[in-house]
Amino acid sequence: MRLFWGLLLLTVALVLGGTAAARCPAPCVCDNLRAHVLCLNGNLTAIPGTIQELTKKLNFRGNSFTVIPVGAFLATPYLTHLDLQRCKVERLEEGAFRGLGRLLYLNLASNDIALLYQESLDGLSSLRQLILEGNRIEEIQPGAFGHLGSLTVLDLRANALVYLPDMVFQGLQALKWLRLSHNALHVLGSEAFTALPALRRLSLDHNELQALPGEALARLEAATRLDLGHNPITYIAEEALAMASLKHLFLDHAALQDVAPEAFAGSPQLRTLDLRQNQLRGLPPLAGAGGLARVSLAGNPLLCSCLLRPFHSWLARARVQAEGSCAAPPALRGRPLDSLRPPEMKCAQPLPPPSSPAPSQQPGVASRGQCPRGCTCSAAFRHGSCENRGLREIPRGFPRATRLLDLRRNSFGTVPPAAFPGLKELVSLHLQSCGIRLLRPGALRGLGSLVYLYLADNHLSTLSADALEGVPQLAYLDLDHNAFTHLPTAAFQLLPNLISLHLQHNAIGELLEGALAGAGKLRWLYLAGNTISHIAPSALAAAKMLEKLHLEGNRLPEVPTGALWGLPALSELKLSQNPIKHVGYGAFQPVASSLQHLYLDNMGLEWISPGAFTGLGPKIRSLYLESNKMSDIPDMRNFTGLEILNLRDVPFHCDCQLLPLHRWISKLNLHVGATCESPAEAHGLKVKLSTTFQTCPGWGRGKDGGGSSDKTTSASKSSKKKRSGKSPARGFKKSRA
Repeated sequence: MRLFWGLLLLTVALVLGGTAAARCPAPCVCDNLRAHVLCLNGNLTAIPGTIQELTKKLNFRGNSFTVIPVGAFLATPYLTHLDLQRCKVERLEEGAFRGLGRLLYLNLASNDIALLYQESLDGLSSLRQLILEGNRIEEIQPGAFGHLGSLTVLDLRANALVYLPDMVFQGLQALKWLRLSHNALHVLGSEAFTALPALRRLSLDHNELQALPGEALARLEAATRLDLGHNPITYIAEEALAMASLKHLFLDHAALQDVAPEAFAGSPQLRTLDLRQNQLRGLPPLAGAGGLARVSLAGNPLLCSCLLRPFHSWLARARVQAEGSCAAPPALRGRPLDSLRPPEMKCAQPLPPPSSPAPSQQPGVASRGQCPRGCTCSAAFRHGSCENRGLREIPRGFPRATRLLDLRRNSFGTVPPAAFPGLKELVSLHLQSCGIRLLRPGALRGLGSLVYLYLADNHLSTLSADALEGVPQLAYLDLDHNAFTHLPTAAFQLLPNLISLHLQHNAIGELLEGALAGAGKLRWLYLAGNTISHIAPSALAAAKMLEKLHLEGNRLPEVPTGALWGLPALSELKLSQNPIKHVGYGAFQPVASSLQHLYLDNMGLEWISPGAFTGLGPKIRSLYLESNKMSDIPDMRNFTGLEILNLRDVPFHCDCQLLPLHRWISKLNLHVGATCESPAEAHGLKVKLSTTFQTCPGWGRGKDGGGSSDKTTSASKSSKKKRSGKSPARGFKKSRA
């Protein structure tokens, strides 16, 4: 009997094997024993339809597909490995990989993909590795990775990414290694890395980051390795990096000139710090980095003078191994750091005090190594500070190498022309709370490297274009808490690289036509706390890259729908605390394709049109409607990507008209805070739990959380059985039939 069954099985295998061989496409090689199919460099222009259904590994490397259409692999549902390298793929249609629920590895490297659509990777629920290296991806649509809950490695190296928006990697709960090297990244959204709880390693080397993206990185609480080498980062500020689990930090081959003493205090587990091949002449003792074991400084122009003694002594006390050698003074050139003795680290003859200037020096101007009277200058860190010194005129004579100048809390009144001579390397200028009423033409002339300008808490009411002449690199302009009554439009013409504009808590009453003319690269506009009651339809049109628009705390009587046209990248809109009583049909339709975060809270909102959210849907991540007065809200069942929904302090009337809302939020795995205000028997009860809906017509039919729970459980068990693969024979048999 055993012999009979053995012969029968052998016969079936031979028949099936012969059938499979007959179905192997002409340019391919099929290994039926291992269920592998190789179709290498075969000039295929479409996915062959005769590949054996039971194939597990499929390699199409070197073909010419151009487009991967919807359902391209439905005939091979058992694939675990798919290689599409160098296939000239330009587009992945939404649903291209549906049916590949068993796929573990997908390689799309070295193609011509420019955009990842929201559903391009739908259906890959088991995928562990996704390789997209060497494409030309410029944009990743929100939700593109939303169905890849099992992914552990995502490789996006060598693409054309310039910016990472907030929540771009949403859905990658299991991701352990994110590779973003060799792109052109220079701006990261503060929430770009939110929702990556398992991430251990992040590679951001070989990009265009000019500053440490500390706020974005702080979201990575579990990451242990961070690679930021080969970025033009020049300075690391105090507590710039707060990563609780970080152990290995690579900042090699950057442009570092300064590191603040407590730069890494927020990363207490840091063990190795790689600072090779930078421009560091020294380092301070690194406070707070108690676990540090090794610092690499090889290739830096280290000045082993008395200025380096504190760092050298700290190395010995903290038992930190340091790699690197002296570049100066000549007597110590080439000496390893660990071979130095403190007495050898000498300083030259001290410079004459400021009160005794050299005869050739002009009055009021310090020599290159000096500092204005009453101020402090750090040669090691290239900082100058005259904060809160009661100064009435802007001092001159700071070292030419100064990069950060802090003049806060003085009484200047006016900033005269050419107020900062010789500071061509200045990056950050702090002039907050200085009583400034006027910046004269040419006030900032000569500051060609300036990126950050802080003018908050002054008395400015106007800003001419001439006042900002000579700062073409300016990216961040802070004008909060001044006296502006309108946007300083003319000034933007000379700021081609402006990214962030703060004008909060001024007296701006309206935004006129062309208000942002010249601000073509603006991404973040903060206008909270003004008196804005009107926004002209084309007021914001010039800022086509605008991503965040904060208008909370103004006097807008309605949603400025007309002004939202032409803002294709807007992802965050804050309208909180405006006296908007009604939201009409299609209020957010102009930004429906990009909007992710919408704030409509604390407005006294009384009514929302049933079509108010027309066009919005899966891309919406957060919606704030708390503390309003409406008793019902529109149908939001299309908001399938919601992560935050706040309905607290809304007086819902829990009658049968609210039944759709009850059903919807009962299915959400979110805490929404919705409670019933009326009728009296439901007052104070959660809408989700109120029993008043049980008397409504259709209660039993539409109920998903109650009456259908058994069906849901049954379906879940069935789904688990399918995923576990306990009955593959049935699946095979059915597919052969």
